[in-house]
Amino acid sequence: MHARILHVPGRDGTRIPLTVIHRKDLELDGDNPVLLTGYGSHGVTDLPQFRPEMLAWYERGGVYAMAHLRGGGAYGREWHEAGRGPRKEATITDFIDCAEHLIALGYTRPGRLLGEGASAGGIPTGAANAARTEFSENGPINVPEFGSVATSDGLRGLLIADAYLRVEDGVPYPAVLLTAGLRDARVPPWQPAKLAARLQAVTSSGLPVLLRVEEHGWHGAGSTREQEHALLADVLAFLLHAFEGSR
Repeated sequence: MHARILHVPGRDGTRIPLTVIHRKDLELDGDNPVLLTGYGSHGVTDLPQFRPEMLAWYERGGVYAMAHLRGGGAYGREWHEAGRGPRKEATITDFIDCAEHLIALGYTRPGRLLGEGASAGGIPTGAANAARTEFSENGPINVPEFGSVATSDGLRGLLIADAYLRVEDGVPYPAVLLTAGLRDARVPPWQPAKLAARLQAVTSSGLPVLLRVEEHGWHGAGSTREQEHALLADVLAFLLHAFEGSR
């Protein structure tokens, strides 16, 4: 395997670290399937880690890329503050800039690149129904990070992060797989379900928009190995099916 760290030029001049992992013999022919992930919230330092279960992805020529976005902790407190609240747009544009950089370098092309994110990682990849989050069970503790509808700056931050309100009628959206745990108190299942229903109703691409619900699932932490492997198998199967149609 080969791992390297790129420094992506962001649109405002900031250099965004991006870890890329793939087979050593990978050719940069612009046609490799790429799974790009990122988090970018709460000052969390999202270090890449060895994941033996991803071997099947690498064997098929897949690339795994992790964007260390503003809002996370890659460069300390200032990096966190640069993607927090009303500055959350930087987290999203960092993710987009990393995706475009991978395309420019010949790793992949738009039809062969998929964005993935869990929990607050749903903001750069598609966001959550953020404008209503503070009224959920786990919402109040997230107000310092994302904002509140009670203040103008807080509302501005929430609107930046809210994918549901950005969905437009008639847009040819790509294939989408949304996942949820039925017992998740941090991201209640109505959030991805509502976004799935909205996308299914308005997309003009004809590509699938699916919702996967783990009946006994929580927020990810505490999942059994069987649950984790079943989720990964479904995600990779979805990816390969979606990418097959892009050839």
